[in-house]
Amino acid sequence: KNLSVKAAKEHSIPQDLNKVLENKVMETVLDLSYVKLSVVEMTCSGDADSEGIVSQSVSSHSDLIPGVYEGGLKIWECTFDLMDYFSEAEIEFTNKSVLDLGCGAGLLGIVALQGEAARVHFQDYNSTVIDEITLPNVVANCISEGRRMGSGKDTKASKPPSKRPRKAEGSPDVLKRCRFFSGEWSQVSQLLLNSNKPCLKYDIILTSETIYNPDYYSALHDTLAQLLDRNGRVYLASKVHYFGVGGGIYLFEKFIEDKNVFRTRMVKTIDQGLQRCIMEIAFK
Repeated sequence: KNLSVKAAKEHSIPQDLNKVLENKVMETVLDLSYVKLSVVEMTCSGDADSEGIVSQSVSSHSDLIPGVYEGGLKIWECTFDLMDYFSEAEIEFTNKSVLDLGCGAGLLGIVALQGEAARVHFQDYNSTVIDEITLPNVVANCISEGRRMGSGKDTKASKPPSKRPRKAEGSPDVLKRCRFFSGEWSQVSQLLLNSNKPCLKYDIILTSETIYNPDYYSALHDTLAQLLDRNGRVYLASKVHYFGVGGGIYLFEKFIEDKNVFRTRMVKTIDQGLQRCIMEIAFK
């Protein structure tokens, strides 16, 4: 099928971090701050939603409009499965290079940052998602986590925490470890591979609920093959089957087997509700 190819771009981190958090209402889940999505839906229009994905998603009552909007306005449940797995399996992020692929809210990448990853790159199909959701989430967590995620200095709290929304002071060192990209996977791979900065392959690629549509399997497989370090690991969380779109974990596993580039293993199965899995992928 002919997929619409959405060009890739890198999003710069604004100098004034307060601008990123302007008009944002934050909630917390598992000690992480994230933008309240219903407020984004109400306030995000015009230039802030140049792709029109917020209005289209709201008016069509749809979490997916293939080739237009790929679900990044919502936090999907497998994200939390993967976060639980990091703790259980004691996944080590220290000094690693990490890609949060199809990042949406960016919670997986934020957990990697908290785990002292050397660099974390965030990618989502939609630029509106990066600007209005991912970037504000990363900034909010970097500010609130400045002491824990930063250089380890300034461990004494000099004054009691303020109840007011945290103002962003300067550019926390943590943000220097982040880059943000939007666009279709194959385009983002090309942007990274062809950039004048040397493309360091990723030690860990994290991705959740990105295999719902079999039309995208080839692009996803190629992206993993191009960007994963020889000794790297992909951790992919998915439902066993996506009704209505046709994708699922066993279909993708078969696709990978046929390509004969990677080996896979199911590292966790969650049986509550619709069955979900976490798959580890590595080069053969």
